[in-house]
Parts: sequence; structure tokens; C-alpha cells
Amino acid sequence: MSIWWSLHLRREAASVPLARRLLLGTMESAGVDPDISYDLSVALSEACANAVEHGGDTGRGGSSEAYRVTAYLDGEKCRIEVADSGPGFGRAQAVRPAPAPVGSEHGRGLCLIQELADHVHIGNEPGRGGAVVRFDKILKWKTDPSLLTA
Repeated sequence: MSIWWSLHLRREAASVPLARRLLLGTMESAGVDPDISYDLSVALSEACANAVEHGGDTGRGGSSEAYRVTAYLDGEKCRIEVADSGPGFGRAQAVRPAPAPVGSEHGRGLCLIQELADHVHIGNEPGRGGAVVRFDKILKWKTDPSLLTA
């Protein structure tokens, strides 16, 4: 089975649970194991929260800037990409996040994404500016998928 969708969302906190619920609904309908779905939804929430907080150019009215979420379920793998139009990470190569200090309220999202996904790319959006967080996870399936085949 192959499913993909793409959303263009406003940089508002309310957009994060919307993206998460769409992903969870897609995963449930496709019959993905709930633990895998949960891991991916947490990683997506972290990536979206970063785009909302850091992903706009405040000089151009940052609160109205959008970000993009794209999800692909293809065969045994799910790939999720969150891209924004902010300042990016300041250099062209892929970024390796440093662990956040113990007890810190901020700075753990990218590390958490790396822990929850099988493969992660964090860098700048080529040719467009902004940051991109892309992550993959190998899917496991429920023994009784809710999506019935005809």
C-alpha cells in the first residue's frame, strides 16, 4: 500500500495537533502497529513545534508564514518531512543536534526525533531557504488491520 499527503499549515500552535491527528488516522486506517504510530506522531509533533516556533522570518510578518508537512507510507517505510521558510540552521550541511542540558524545557525536540526514527536528516531546505527535518521509520503492522481489502 502506498499513501501520501501534504499539508501547508500556518505557523500557529493549533496546527501541531492537526498534523498529528491526520498522521495517526492514516496510520490506523492502514493498519500500522500503534506503538510505531505513536513514535512517529511524537516525532512529527516535535518537528512541527520547531517549525511553529522557529520557522518564519519575523521581518516578513512571521506569524502568518506557513510550513509544510508531507508524509509518505510506502511499503514497509514511512517518511515524514517538515519544511519551513525560516532562517534555517545557518550552514548548508546536515545538522547534528547537541543534547539539551538536563532539566531544560527547550532543545530536546531534535534529539527526541533522532531517538524515535530509524533515519533522520536535519538541514536547510535546498534552494528555498528555511529548515527541513526529514525522518524515516520501518513500519510494523497490526495483526488485524482496520483497512479491509476488497
